[in-house]
Amino acid sequence: MTLVIKIGGRAQSNPNLAAALATLWPAASSNGGMIVVHGGGDEVTALQAAFGGTSSFVGGRRVTSARDVDLVRMALSGSANKRLVAALTSRGIEAVGVSGEDATLISATPIDPDRFGFVGAPTTVNVRFLNHLLSGGYLPVVSPVSRSASGTLGPALNVNGDDAAAAIAVAVGASELMFVSDVAGVLRDGVVLPLLTPAVAAELLADGVATDGMSAKLDAGLRAAAAGVRRVRISDIDGVADAHRGTFLQHVSECSTQLR
Repeated sequence: MTLVIKIGGRAQSNPNLAAALATLWPAASSNGGMIVVHGGGDEVTALQAAFGGTSSFVGGRRVTSARDVDLVRMALSGSANKRLVAALTSRGIEAVGVSGEDATLISATPIDPDRFGFVGAPTTVNVRFLNHLLSGGYLPVVSPVSRSASGTLGPALNVNGDDAAAAIAVAVGASELMFVSDVAGVLRDGVVLPLLTPAVAAELLADGVATDGMSAKLDAGLRAAAAGVRRVRISDIDGVADAHRGTFLQHVSECSTQLR
C-alpha cells in the first residue's frame, strides 16, 4: 500500500531528512510506493519580502494575491521541490519532482476569494499519473501548487500542502498519511497527545492549543481519516523511523486498531 508523507517547510531544513526517508524507500518501493508532498512556507515568506510584499494567514492557510501566485510557484515548485529531489537522489532514490499543475495532478477550486485570494481546495487527483510514476519505481515529490478547475482566478491556485497531501492519500487509498513537522506531535502542556478524535481536536482549536499550521494539519488529517485513510499521524523527523511516534488522528467511527 502506498505511503504518503507530507514534509513541512521547516522539517525540510533538517539535515537528517533525506537519510530518514531513504530508510523507508526499499520496503515502500516494493509495496505500493511512496509519495512525498512538501510545503515551504518560510521560503515563500522570504521571497514575498524580497519583492516588497508581506504575508498573512487565515487558519494556517496563506492569503495569496495574483502577484503572489508566481512567487509561490518559484518557491515551492521551483527551489524547494528541486532541493528536496536532489537530496533524495543523492541517497539513491529515483525521485521525480512534480507540481499539482503537471498533468493536472491536483485540480482545485477557490476556497473563498474574498478572504484567501488565489487559494484553492483540492477537488480531484490524477491517480493515473501517480500510478504511472509509482509503477515505474519512481518517488513522486509533489509541490502543492495546483491547477485551477474553473480558471476564474487564472490557471493556478495555491493549495495548502496539508490539504494536498490529504487529498492524494485519499485518492490513492494510502496505507498511511504522515505529516512530518518540526514538533513531536500535537502538544498540550508540552506533552504529546497520542490520539485525537474530532471532538478533542475541536477542543484544542477552541482553546487555542492548536493554532496556525497545526490547525491546518488537524483539519486535513481528520478529513483524510474520515474519508478512509486508516492511519494518519503527525510527528517529527524521528517519527519516520518510529512508526509509533507522534499523534494519531482518528475518526469517530473507527476503532483504535490503527494503533496496534
